[in-house]
Amino acid sequence: MERIASFCVDHNKLKKGMYISRTDGDIVTYDIRMCIPNGGVYLTNGAMHTFEHLFATYVRNSEFSNNIIYVGPMGCRTGFYLLVRSMEHSDVIALTLKCFEFIRDFEGTIPGSTAAECGNYKEHDLPGAKKTAEDMLNVLRDWTVPMLSYEYHNK
Repeated sequence: MERIASFCVDHNKLKKGMYISRTDGDIVTYDIRMCIPNGGVYLTNGAMHTFEHLFATYVRNSEFSNNIIYVGPMGCRTGFYLLVRSMEHSDVIALTLKCFEFIRDFEGTIPGSTAAECGNYKEHDLPGAKKTAEDMLNVLRDWTVPMLSYEYHNK
């Protein structure tokens, strides 16, 4: 079998940030890396789960809702994938920043967090999700379209 694109990225060089993982026609997969791979500190399950609920809810209710294909965590617990269709990279960066501000400032009941709505409704961590959002806002605050390239950071 051929190796998939995400396994071809040198994780020893990868830093926190936002990258274009792959492009398939008009669908772009963004790698939103929230922890340094193999760095010993990873997203906790509860924080990652809450972040997923808030991230997906926000982007699917944004002005770009029809362009959102998928939002989901990486199994390695170092970040998220965001798949979009027919969007400008600059708009995806801006949407991600607005979303992370929403998560950082969120108060109240986590969307989709009842037993009827979620398969693991008891495992949520809103303070952890908010802390992750704040950290990533600091990382991505001045992110630009050229910085979406893995190669940009490995010069």
